[in-house]
Amino acid sequence: MIVQEMLAQEKAQSSTSVNQEVDLDELMDHPELEKLHADRIAALKKEAEKREALKRQGHGEYREISEGDFLGEVTGSEKVVCHFYHKEFYRCKVMDKHLKALASKHLDTKFIKLDAEKRDCSR
Repeated sequence: MIVQEMLAQEKAQSSTSVNQEVDLDELMDHPELEKLHADRIAALKKEAEKREALKRQGHGEYREISEGDFLGEVTGSEKVVCHFYHKEFYRCKVMDKHLKALASKHLDTKFIKLDAEKRDCSR
């Protein structure tokens, strides 16, 4: 008798799992799920294109610019961090290290530096 009960339970469980598999197959072919999948793929492609465009503008790296390039660099991007540094100041070297690490993590922000000694203050 116990064997018959165990067989009955196993049969009920297997039919339930078959029904669940059929339900999952039906869901996978559902038009709303396909639309969500297509929307997600489109969003990922758009995000990748935006990342590439930002990299072409100089985002994702910490680099030195000249004074003549300053205006074009800061007006060409929405978010910019510019470090006006002095090469003999130890704290500027520490700041450079941290800004370099941040630049690769925050692609939406452009990180640049400008030598404060070379800047023409006579204007």
